[in-house]
Amino acid sequence: MIRFIHTADIHFGMENYGKIDPKTGIHSRLLDFEQSLNTCIDYAIEHDVDFFIFSGDAYKTATPSPTQQKLLMRCFMRLYAAKIPVVIVVGNHDNPLSFGKANSLDIFGCLPIDGFHLFAKPAALLLQTKSGPINIVGIPWPNRHNIALKDDYFIQSATDITDHISQTLATIITTLAQQLDPSIPAILAGHMTVSNGLFSGSERKAIYGNDPVLLPSQLAIAPFDYVALGHLHRFQNLNEGGIPIVYSGSIDRIDFGERKEEKGFCDVSISESKECFFEFIQLKTRPFIQIDVILEENIDQTIQILSAIKKHSLKDAIVKITYKLPTTAVDQVDIKKIQLACTHSMYLVGIIPLRDLQTRSYRTILSSEMDLQTLLKNYFNSKEHLKSRSEHLTEKTLQLQHTLDDAECLVP
Repeated sequence: MIRFIHTADIHFGMENYGKIDPKTGIHSRLLDFEQSLNTCIDYAIEHDVDFFIFSGDAYKTATPSPTQQKLLMRCFMRLYAAKIPVVIVVGNHDNPLSFGKANSLDIFGCLPIDGFHLFAKPAALLLQTKSGPINIVGIPWPNRHNIALKDDYFIQSATDITDHISQTLATIITTLAQQLDPSIPAILAGHMTVSNGLFSGSERKAIYGNDPVLLPSQLAIAPFDYVALGHLHRFQNLNEGGIPIVYSGSIDRIDFGERKEEKGFCDVSISESKECFFEFIQLKTRPFIQIDVILEENIDQTIQILSAIKKHSLKDAIVKITYKLPTTAVDQVDIKKIQLACTHSMYLVGIIPLRDLQTRSYRTILSSEMDLQTLLKNYFNSKEHLKSRSEHLTEKTLQLQHTLDDAECLVP
């Protein structure tokens, strides 16, 4: 058996929630992501795996801070010290926008030591492990800089270029696969979008239209035994019953769109007969808790929210509270009491009031030539809260008018 760990989407630098840790001076969320990565590495060392594969997006941006780079290097050097080779694929967040600039992971390809293998361009690698050789085809995030384009494509539309990159990428994968020895275990490692992949809540679906997209049938090809992907943050196998096409998912939650997702990594084994087995290992990550309260009328608003909070364990969690007010109700929530109830949470994102958008009433066209009854009916019908009582109100108003007219007639 050749055994390895598959992970991706570390995203060091995601610091949208949290605070500075007083002991280290480092943002609490960066420490969370470091802890998740170190748990993956602890598992790899404990089980003495043959190699560790990271399928892209080490950082939030292509210009990570020195602190973020230090923490990532410190994590990966633990694998080096344990003599576990590290295979790294460059992701879209690791790539600079400008041609010619180094990506944020290039340093691992320049270290004067063995044990780090970086895929900054599509290529194949025959990796010698303690359990035998394995072929690895690495496909970094595809763009016009690392996928060769003919000159005439630089004057085409963005959609045409994206489609061409997808087609070129599929051809590159097929060509590299055909060059491999089919008797040796093989994996395809990449950072890309597959057509039937499910995005996490944190990932805007608009991005999908700009991504080069490949079909499962273009990846699950011989002689690959396993396809190790990064980019989509949800763990998923896109080819049940066939060659596994697996997104290991992000190792920690990015935002509240991922609050219900399990986070972890994959433990993968390939036998000499090229049978593949994998298991998703769930990580214990900081909980994201969103409490949504629909307030009822005639009940203390603050008490309703406090009752909803008591149903959750907020200790060390990242918390967001929303409350929906009745349409005509005045907001009387005591924010200080809500904040006090969340004292044991690690971070309170916000206490957010919600209301239904009120239907805009348009001014009814009235004319001085209309009689009083017509004017009244038009007015009452234009008001949503009076419309159902229009006939009754019109009748009562006309009666008042008649009474007033009669009174005026009695005045000498």
